[in-house]
Amino acid sequence: MTDKSTIEESKKSLNFIELKIEEDIKNGKNEGRIHTRFPPEPNGYLHIGHAKSICLNFGLAKKYNGKCNLRFDDTNPVKEDVEYVDSIMEDVKWLGFQWFGDVHYASDYFDQLYAWAEKMILAGKAYVDDQKSEEIASQKGTPTVPGKESPFRNRTTEENIDLFRRMKAGEFADGEKILRAKGDMASTNMHMRDPIMYRILHLEHHRTGNKWCIYPMYDFTHGQSDYIEGITHSLCTLEFENHRPLYNWYLDNLIDTDYRPEQTEFARLNLSYTVMSKRKLLELVENNYVDAWDDPRMPTVSGMRRRGFTAEAIRVFADKIGIAKRNNVIDVSLLEFCVREDLNKKADRLMTVLDPVKLLITNYPEDKEELMTVDNNPEDESRGTREIPFSREIYIERNDFMEDAPKKFFRLSLDKEVRLKGAYIIKGESVVKDADGNITEIHCTYDADSKSGSGTEASQRKVKGTLHWVSAKHAVPVKVKQYDRLFNHEAPDGQDEDFKTFLNPDSLKIVEGGMAEPAIKNLKPYETVQFQRQGYFCVDKNSTPDDIVFNRTVTLKDGWSIGKK
Repeated sequence: MTDKSTIEESKKSLNFIELKIEEDIKNGKNEGRIHTRFPPEPNGYLHIGHAKSICLNFGLAKKYNGKCNLRFDDTNPVKEDVEYVDSIMEDVKWLGFQWFGDVHYASDYFDQLYAWAEKMILAGKAYVDDQKSEEIASQKGTPTVPGKESPFRNRTTEENIDLFRRMKAGEFADGEKILRAKGDMASTNMHMRDPIMYRILHLEHHRTGNKWCIYPMYDFTHGQSDYIEGITHSLCTLEFENHRPLYNWYLDNLIDTDYRPEQTEFARLNLSYTVMSKRKLLELVENNYVDAWDDPRMPTVSGMRRRGFTAEAIRVFADKIGIAKRNNVIDVSLLEFCVREDLNKKADRLMTVLDPVKLLITNYPEDKEELMTVDNNPEDESRGTREIPFSREIYIERNDFMEDAPKKFFRLSLDKEVRLKGAYIIKGESVVKDADGNITEIHCTYDADSKSGSGTEASQRKVKGTLHWVSAKHAVPVKVKQYDRLFNHEAPDGQDEDFKTFLNPDSLKIVEGGMAEPAIKNLKPYETVQFQRQGYFCVDKNSTPDDIVFNRTVTLKDGWSIGKK
């Protein structure tokens, strides 16, 4: 028998939506079915907030042996595009989820929605209004002051049905008439004050073409689409909480079955140092503040994928932040931590020198070359090893050498020994400088018996520093885009100034002249590796064998905020 305290402890670990679902299953609500949906509008690319919703809806369906639909709420042809539809489907799949059955569209239900609108008119619950939007807004009132009824509210049923059918037939211009529900103009909920159901838009729809010139509003479409699809739990973010009474009111007036969907709200994801409004993200794209929707600085799923974030890391992040009833701001460093933790386990390590200076091993044979064996990933032995070429001339990072080094500088300096990773111990001897006094070449000697893994006593010698390196003869040029936070303010959205005021001018730095080991040429776009001692980097989608470009994913440690707050 299960211990009662164990059951209580298990319940405590569930979020409030899971508790509700388990109660609904227990009570046999909707025959105990669990059917969720992810309902994006095809008017932009998905961002990390949508990823949280995807993980929630698809995750709940999987946990409770249910189903999850993908439905595009395509009721506004002004902003919708097939490009967005395709990108959203790709994002959902990339995150590791598969929707139930076919992809659904609100436009699939336009005929049924129209029939329901006529039903509302014939029942005396809806009317055609001739007023302009400005007039309607002026009559709305305030939450504490009742609104004023439209002068067209008491049209006869016959006149309303005739006008609505003529609206559908295309007899009127955009904005000339609208269909409104007869709500309650004294309701303290502003959404219940005669909400708009249909508006006229003489625009081609991406799926229905020119069949329709009237389009339903989201509030009228939402609950009815859920009902048609058999959705049991319609999960929305908190800004839809005040829409719930209207969601229920439409269902009350249109359906008479025991089954009905139910809307539940949860807190949206707010992430520090970014904006989450699709309108603002679109502004960044259209005004060229970023390269595109998939710019690696963007919080879009496609941008994070291009930057090298993994789907697994995003899913872990969504699990860590949990589901709450109140809005809060999540530190973006938690997302980066999840990415770093995941990549540490799976990313191969490669030798890449981003600011190279040549190092000459004076006592190494000029014509000699050899292969050094190194681990691909010390965190995963199954990743095996690889061989990298070694020769007399190599590149090291410029900041890994100091001519006059302080006592606690554990890298290379004159008369000091360090180990070259996977290779030999070397000792600094002298430097060559140009006319301006800049070091152009470092001369060293090596201990021929100190080769890593050779089994000699010298190979076991301990030195305090280990440097990564690249053979100069075999080096492959690379270009690196070092991305930082897009905004230099923790909350760019919540300030009095325009959010673009807080754009970080140093959010992108392009580093050219880097040198990498030959294995770099085998990587494909979107593959992510760790550059030894540098961070994690992803091959850019536009990278070519002749122009290898990497995007920095995350640094090895969270050091961004040091000195920047």
